[in-house]
Amino acid sequence: MGTGFWRLWTSSGLSNLADGTFKVALPLVAIQTTREPTLIAGLVFALTLPWLVFALPAGALTDRLDRRRTMLRANAARAALLALLAAAVASGWANIWLLYAIAFAAGIAETLYDTSAQSLVPQLVDRDRLPRANARLFAVELTANEFAGPPVAGLLVAAGAVAAFTAPAALWLVALVALWSVRGAFKIHREHRTTLRADIAEGLRFLLRHRLLRSLAVVVGLFNTANTASGAVLVLHAVGPASAMGLSAQLFGLLLTTPAVGSLVGSLAAERVIAKLGRSRSLVVGFVAGTLLVAAPAVTTDPYVVAAAFAVAGGGIAVLNVVAVTLRQRVTPDRLLGRVNSAYRLVAWGTMPLGAALGGVLAQAFGLRAVFVIMTAVALVALLGLTAATERKIEQAMAG
Repeated sequence: MGTGFWRLWTSSGLSNLADGTFKVALPLVAIQTTREPTLIAGLVFALTLPWLVFALPAGALTDRLDRRRTMLRANAARAALLALLAAAVASGWANIWLLYAIAFAAGIAETLYDTSAQSLVPQLVDRDRLPRANARLFAVELTANEFAGPPVAGLLVAAGAVAAFTAPAALWLVALVALWSVRGAFKIHREHRTTLRADIAEGLRFLLRHRLLRSLAVVVGLFNTANTASGAVLVLHAVGPASAMGLSAQLFGLLLTTPAVGSLVGSLAAERVIAKLGRSRSLVVGFVAGTLLVAAPAVTTDPYVVAAAFAVAGGGIAVLNVVAVTLRQRVTPDRLLGRVNSAYRLVAWGTMPLGAALGGVLAQAFGLRAVFVIMTAVALVALLGLTAATERKIEQAMAG
């Protein structure tokens, strides 16, 4: 892996630190104005809705435009949005509806950045080294996004909402500088002019005809529904003297770092785990562990037990992500990779805003604990879907 990859790695770490800080700061600032479950869950809905409504155009643009430049523009846009939000907070103009608007716009930029980033990796790294490259990227992304981001957000919110939104804006600008130093052109050669609609349709057809990728997308989509529904109301379950867990904002930030601890270990160990268990069994083990992220708050309010379960879940999710992303990169032609990544994420991640909305509705109707119980059942249903992803099918696909 050459210099270009490690510069991308550095930029990715900084960008994900900004992302993790912003996403945790957003609800922590919001609960200072309202504790309505539907309004708080609505923030997660706004952040993730772009994966449902903009993922396909983002993939088509990724395959049309220079992927590095697309990532640069996305980070510049996110920095500008956060600077605007910080100014609004400082002037007293901020409200829950502005938080929704900024969250949605930042989510659109995220779809462009993340789709381009996953599609750029095979242009920087030989395909036989993709598992190691993806593991290294997941390690820094998860460490920055989930390990460093939450406690940083908790400290920044304690210092003031302006600081909580100014800091990620500055980090995105620094990440932009690091990415700018990656040399080369990363625009895929196109032999014929086509419409955006035709490009999107071609990517969808590839995913729908590839049975293994299609099955994995559906399974991950169900799992993400459960995870997002529970995550959308976790702040209400965990933060405040009247909550079930009774944590402060700072301790809540620390709790959210525990999946990242496991994710870091899982990412670094992914190659060895896959070599020992095989790709299919690694996926199953990863999903079983990942279910603890939803199930733990359903069975206990002990923060230490929940933290330990979250750490195990993070490790499992890291391993399954390395398998799934490497599989897409290996079986998809470069010219289609942006569109297939976005079509996959439409199915796998497009369920997240629906999960966030569902979490708020269920909490309002039945209480917070009911959300975790119901979503644990949904996650187990997703796990049953993995029976179709046999070792033979995965190995044949990777060999092809």
